[in-house]
Amino acid sequence: MPGPTRTIFITGGTGLVGSHVVEEALARGHKVRVLVRGSSDTRQLDAWGVEKVLGDLEDTNALAQGVNGADWVINCAAKVGDWGDLDDFRRLNVDALQLLLDAATKAKVSRFVHVSSLGVYEGRDHHGTDETTPPALNSLDAYTRSKTEAELLVLAYRPEGPATMLPYVEEALKKSTVPAAERKLDVAIVRPGFIYGERDRTVLPKLLTRLRSKVFAYFGSGQQALNCIYVKNLAYGIFLAAETPAASGQVYNLTDGEPVTKRQFVGTVAKLAGLTEPTRKIPRPIAYWLAKGMERRARRKKATEPPLINMARYKFLGLNLDYSIAKARTQLGYQPPFTTQQGLERAVAELLAAEKANSAASNA
Repeated sequence: MPGPTRTIFITGGTGLVGSHVVEEALARGHKVRVLVRGSSDTRQLDAWGVEKVLGDLEDTNALAQGVNGADWVINCAAKVGDWGDLDDFRRLNVDALQLLLDAATKAKVSRFVHVSSLGVYEGRDHHGTDETTPPALNSLDAYTRSKTEAELLVLAYRPEGPATMLPYVEEALKKSTVPAAERKLDVAIVRPGFIYGERDRTVLPKLLTRLRSKVFAYFGSGQQALNCIYVKNLAYGIFLAAETPAASGQVYNLTDGEPVTKRQFVGTVAKLAGLTEPTRKIPRPIAYWLAKGMERRARRKKATEPPLINMARYKFLGLNLDYSIAKARTQLGYQPPFTTQQGLERAVAELLAAEKANSAASNA
C-alpha cells in the first residue's frame, strides 16, 4: 500500500541517480522539488512537471528554499571521477554538503538520505564485507576520500554523532551555523556499488567506446567480483531508507544482490551491443605497478586528464569487490526488483537507441 504523500527535496536531479530518484518519487505519488543549476539540461524534469529551485549546493538561499516545508531530503549530488585534486572534490562533496545539512536541520526535515559509495571501504580485495567494517581512513583516490569525509559529516548531524572523526570534517563542522547541541537530524546513508542504467552519460558510453576499439583488457582473470547496482534498484533502496523507521542513523551497502564477475558484466555489455567479447588480460601485479607508475608520472606533470591506468581503475578492474547487503535485506526488506541482466538489457538498449538517433540527426 502506498504511504502518505511527502514533499521531497532532491539534489542532483538531472544526473543518473537523481533523475531516477525523481522518477521513482513521482511514481510513488510524492511532491518533488529539485535543485538545478542554470546550465543544467532540465527537459526531462520539465516533462515530468516537477518544481525546480534554481541554484547549486553552495547557494544557501536556494538550499533554504528547497528544504522549506520538505519532509525528506535526498542528496544525490556529488562530484564524481577517478582523477582530480582533493580540494575540488571536497568543495562539493563535503563543504557544500555541510550547507545542505545545516539547511535541513533548521527546516526540521524528518529524514535526510545521503547517497555515498562502496568506494569508502579500503582499496583491497573484499569478500562479503559488511557495514561493521569501517570506511578507510586512507583512500586510493580523491573522490573516495571525499565520500568518506562526507559520510562522517552526515553522521555528525545525528544525535549520537559519528563513531570516528577526521580533521577535515572537524574543520567543516566549525563552519556550521547550527550549534552542536542542535544537530539532531534523522539521517540514513546508502552505499551503492558501481552504478549503471538508462541516462548514463559516462561509464557505459566509455566502456562501449573501448570495446569497439578493441583496447579493453581485464586486470587479472576477470573472474573477480564486481559490486554493481542497476540505478532503478538503487532508487528503490533509497526510498526504503527514507521510509523505514529503523533506518534512522544507519548505513547500508546496496548492490544488485547477485554474484557478478567483471567478465560477466563486460561480456554481457559486449553481446548486447553486438560486439565481440574481450579476452585480453593484463596480469594483476603488472596492472598494479603500471597504475602506480602512470599515476605518479601524471601527478608530477600536473595532468588534468587521468592516465590510461590509475589506482581507481585498478581497483575497479583488478580487485575482488564483493560486499554483503544482508543488513539492507533484513532491516529494509531490500529485494532488488531487477536482475543485472535485466538492468543491462535496458541500459544498453537505451544507449544504442540514443546513438542511432544522434547519428540520424547529424546526417539529416
